[in-house]
Amino acid sequence: MNDQADANVPKPVGTRSVDEVDAETKRISSQILDIIAVKGVTSKSGPGVSTCDGAERGKLFLMRHPWSLTGASDAELAKAMNRLKEDLPKHGWKIVGYGPNSSKAKSLELTADHIEKKFAVKVELWEKNSGGDSNEPTLLVNVVSACYQVPEGEKIDRY
Repeated sequence: MNDQADANVPKPVGTRSVDEVDAETKRISSQILDIIAVKGVTSKSGPGVSTCDGAERGKLFLMRHPWSLTGASDAELAKAMNRLKEDLPKHGWKIVGYGPNSSKAKSLELTADHIEKKFAVKVELWEKNSGGDSNEPTLLVNVVSACYQVPEGEKIDRY
């Protein structure tokens, strides 16, 4: 394999089982929900396994857990975004972005990395009827792990 092709293959941060990363993803999502501290309705989706960009399927994986929270007002969700900005660093997160995104609605967006746990999170606040769309106030949360190699002899049995 030449150096050019090698440069396109992602480097895993370590070797972990899918079940282990799945469990940690759920813990992190739960911690973020606790910091949000708003009563509402959360979507029921759980974490899902993805192949790392450029990797051979079945060898390297990452975990994604997109979920949402609805049923609260714009003001309550805006306070939750501020709480995340203030409290995530107390839990080892580094805020790497906070402010309006590039969407038509200029939705408030927070991006944070947890170097030690090797996770990232992106949270967007969609205010009621934002961007010309008819929607309820919503927090969209996406928790993503780093890229891992599966242990020798273990298979990724779900995508």
